[in-house]
Amino acid sequence: MLRIRFTALDLGRVRLAAGPALMWETVLSLHWLQRGAAGPAGAGWRHAMARRLSPDLGLLRALVPPRGYIPDFLTPYGCSADPVEAVAPVLDTSVSRLRREVGLLAVSHGVKDSLRPLAEGRSCAVRRLGEALVRYHRVAVGPFWPTVRDEVAAERARAAVLLADGGAEGLLGRLSPRMRWSGSTSTLAVDYPVERELSLEGRGLLLVPSYFCEGTPITLVRQEDTPVLVFPIARTLGFARDEALPGLLGCSRAAVLEAAADGGSTSELARRAGVLVSSASQHLTVLRRAGLVVSRREANVVFHAVTSLGTDLLRGRQSAPQQV
Repeated sequence: MLRIRFTALDLGRVRLAAGPALMWETVLSLHWLQRGAAGPAGAGWRHAMARRLSPDLGLLRALVPPRGYIPDFLTPYGCSADPVEAVAPVLDTSVSRLRREVGLLAVSHGVKDSLRPLAEGRSCAVRRLGEALVRYHRVAVGPFWPTVRDEVAAERARAAVLLADGGAEGLLGRLSPRMRWSGSTSTLAVDYPVERELSLEGRGLLLVPSYFCEGTPITLVRQEDTPVLVFPIARTLGFARDEALPGLLGCSRAAVLEAAADGGSTSELARRAGVLVSSASQHLTVLRRAGLVVSRREANVVFHAVTSLGTDLLRGRQSAPQQV
């Protein structure tokens, strides 16, 4: 669990990112590639990558393991859609920071020999990383950027309405079923793989909606400037599914489970699954009793998200990623 502590000043400094963050999207897409994203959007993307990806991803795989710590220097915040421009801050990372953050990676995952020149700040290694990031982005993320941009814009519009209607506390309380706001303690509790606390101390919080973020929100280990919280959006892009899951659950219930992979309200899931709201509600009740979905009520709206068991079921029907 991640607990973010707010002061009154912080609540006045909650901001929404102006658009998708290219470096975050690029780095998080590597998680989709390596561990198999759940839901129709993830399945369709990975199917496309099996045909498109050709560059050697050894360096990127070493820096971005399937789970756990990702070096902060890989994800500078920025809204530029130009990969060369977005990668520039990565190339300007100081040697001391490279050494420190690759060292943290060593503690959690071990450092491969291929990362040692980068940890030492050798210019050739830094340049090679920049080239690998740009090349990967152009194949894996760039062709999907219009969808990423449009989906993030839709989420930002939804969040802006929440902010206008209920202020920062209203936004934080209804932004995601994976976040829970406590007004009595001015704390945002976020589903997170480890126990951690973050005191904002007047710096505010930048909320970054992300297409390729999946499951739990993500934050930087070191929050030297405005703290950042990247959270998954409810993706609406759908792809054809195979027959195994519908055969097990039935077509409509399988569609509702897949829709819940990206989280959302009952009406949102019904729209994505192509069923009536009443039907979606009935299916969600069955899925919740089976431990595949978790639900949370906010006022008169119920939000849903898949559990780890539901995610495993969705992932289990997808083919293993191609070796690249």
